[in-house]
Amino acid sequence: MVADLLVAVAAAGSAGVVYLAAAARVVKQYERGVLFRLGRVSGDVRTPGLNLIIPFVDRLQKVNLQIVTLPVPAQEGITRDNVTVRVDAVVYFRVVDAASALVKVEDYKFAVSQMAQTSLRSIIGKSDLDDLLSDREKLNQGLELMIDSPAVGWGIQVDRVEIKDVSLPDTMKRSMARQAEADRERRARIINADAELQASKKLAEAAQQMAETPTALQLRLLQTVMAVAAEKNSTLVLPIPVELLHFLERGGRPSPPDRDRDRDRDRDRDRDRDRDRDRDRDRDQGQGQEQDRGPSPGHTDGGPQLPVTGTGSAPQVPVIDTGGPPQTPVTGTGSTPRVP
Repeated sequence: MVADLLVAVAAAGSAGVVYLAAAARVVKQYERGVLFRLGRVSGDVRTPGLNLIIPFVDRLQKVNLQIVTLPVPAQEGITRDNVTVRVDAVVYFRVVDAASALVKVEDYKFAVSQMAQTSLRSIIGKSDLDDLLSDREKLNQGLELMIDSPAVGWGIQVDRVEIKDVSLPDTMKRSMARQAEADRERRARIINADAELQASKKLAEAAQQMAETPTALQLRLLQTVMAVAAEKNSTLVLPIPVELLHFLERGGRPSPPDRDRDRDRDRDRDRDRDRDRDRDRDRDQGQGQEQDRGPSPGHTDGGPQLPVTGTGSAPQVPVIDTGGPPQTPVTGTGSTPRVP
């Protein structure tokens, strides 16, 4: 009797151990358990620790709440300024609602991956190349907002999105290299020109100071000679003083009286040339007017006529004797001409 009782107790204990082994579930700290009883979500999400379920009736699905690092494959697209680029990114997300992540979407990791790829293509088409290269923080925020909007309904929170690399065509890389080189050369020229401007101002101030004290210029020349001689050169350069050059320049110029005399002579010659030109023009005009008036009144087609002179009201007529010697014209003062 006692033996049968011990066997029954041992069998019950064995059955209890088997039941506990089948019903016990351990949920880790970074996990949450969703209990499905006969296919339906039952109760709240199970917390970390030991949890018991009904074997063959309940099914406990564990969900990892750790941040998932999901790389986004490189996507090729055309930017707003018509440049073909390849951009890859990485998405950091985690599950905040284990039940929604299991019930509302079949595979939340695959869903987030596809959403990240489409959003990355969209952000490439809306951005310029300069924004992709320099203003990535703004693009990351926009990409995070595009992915996080539908993921909230799946019980997923997107923590951060980062654009890793932007691949450009080789031709575009060469063009950008030439642009950068030209920009650096432009800045170098501007800096050089600014330095020349500042140096010229300082030299002008030094020249004014030396003009007030000519001895300073001589001292400067001596310093230059000392600097040249200190190099142990076989050739010594002696600069010519500026005052000597000014003296030679003044010696080659004509004196003021000579310059005034030359200027007066040139002015008289120009005035004579203008007067001769005016005289020739007046003579040419007079000849043209005589040709336009035609023959004079004392000239006829029958032959040469003698001039008729007189002071009275009646005309004086010359008398020509055809039988004797020629007669001279007789002038008179009366109304009737006197004939010899």
